[in-house]
Amino acid sequence: MPRPYRRTAVTLLAALTLAATTALTTSSAATGFAPAPPPNPYAGPAGTATMHGDTGSSDTAPLAGPGAGALSSSRTALASACPTVLAGADGYPVALCTPIFGQVPTVHLLDPDDGSSLAELALTKGSLLGGVYAYIGHRDADGGWQLSVDSKLSLASVIADGDAVTGLSPDWQGRVWFATGNGVVGTADDTAGTVRSVALPAGERVANSISTAPQGTAVTTTHATYLLTAAADGTPKVIWRKPYDRGTARKPGLLSWGSGSTPTFFGPGTGTEYVTIVDNADDAAHLEVYRTSDGSEVCRIPVLAAAGGPGSENSPVAVGRSVFVAGTYGYPYPAVPEGAGDSVPASADFTGGLTRVDVDADGAGCATVWDNTLRSAAVPKLSTADGLLRTVLRDPLVPGTRGTSLLDPYRYAEIDPATGTVVRAARVGVGALYDTLQMAGTVTPDGAYLQGTVTGVLRVTAG
Repeated sequence: MPRPYRRTAVTLLAALTLAATTALTTSSAATGFAPAPPPNPYAGPAGTATMHGDTGSSDTAPLAGPGAGALSSSRTALASACPTVLAGADGYPVALCTPIFGQVPTVHLLDPDDGSSLAELALTKGSLLGGVYAYIGHRDADGGWQLSVDSKLSLASVIADGDAVTGLSPDWQGRVWFATGNGVVGTADDTAGTVRSVALPAGERVANSISTAPQGTAVTTTHATYLLTAAADGTPKVIWRKPYDRGTARKPGLLSWGSGSTPTFFGPGTGTEYVTIVDNADDAAHLEVYRTSDGSEVCRIPVLAAAGGPGSENSPVAVGRSVFVAGTYGYPYPAVPEGAGDSVPASADFTGGLTRVDVDADGAGCATVWDNTLRSAAVPKLSTADGLLRTVLRDPLVPGTRGTSLLDPYRYAEIDPATGTVVRAARVGVGALYDTLQMAGTVTPDGAYLQGTVTGVLRVTAG
């Protein structure tokens, strides 16, 4: 049945989406994975508000994915790589895409029934491959389909020429935090028209997005992880800093020399007691877990050992006491950001790997629950409603090998988080047009799974 004909406005800041208050009431199933970080009152619905689901970047969703029945898929061709697919409380998906030609980030409003683009709006380039990170907030208005800018606030007073915003997120006071590629962290108050910032140590770059929780804002640079809060006038101040092992060079399958993680808040009590990242140590990738309160270390534990690939560009999935890490070592990205530097070695086979680590019940350490060789080609998402971990797998063209080719097949997969085994899967395509490029998928309110690809958006449904 056709949906109501109406216009949707997306609110924008600093060339990326800025959220208005939007709420979605969901019930949490007893899946054993809880609690997720608390919903941010200044962001959209939990699970679909950011690339990583929520402002805590848990990569979880309180929504069930495709239900019973045969799986089917379709692809919306947008001639763009679409790293971020979001959805508002009305169920309308919004994709942030970077066109192959020009790399001008563009917002697409998608039809929830068939995935087609209803309207689009070009934005200003960000610092990571044109524009990657965003969060959602949109409202309904009478009239035809249209995307528009509700308000703007210039950041020129604190961002130097040649620098640009990498990631942003609202805090619990309604300020918008941002971080730039060159390590400027700031807040923007659209109501007051003020921008405040602080420069992190010289040489530290921000290559991934940032995360917010009631305790503060987490930023991981190419050298360290920070927790910051803001003074009364919005000026950021560092609460703690934790350096990590960044290794001696960028690795193949990573986009910067350092951690590939957007820092993730999680915990068994409030959902934000801990912050976690994956380091870039030469010998192995390690999951590092810190206490949010003071930055003290809970654990540092090797991950992705079964696959033998010491690197991850993906943010950890985390909820309750459990953390899931997907490996990207050797992933054949068609391009890397300017200034990323050469990788050492110059190339490698895509090893993949998926590991689950649990924090001990007493919070004194961590232990590996399982470790496998699945080759996730996307950022996995965990549904707390149906208890499944979802991703797209890139299978080798020749079974039993590790190499990649332009003819590799891609599979949508549902994984049992208790064991790490695939419980349902379906091929979604073969070849470069279906490359999911380690981008994040999203479960929408109607149960569809939307996944960005190098050329558009993949839509998986059932029944």
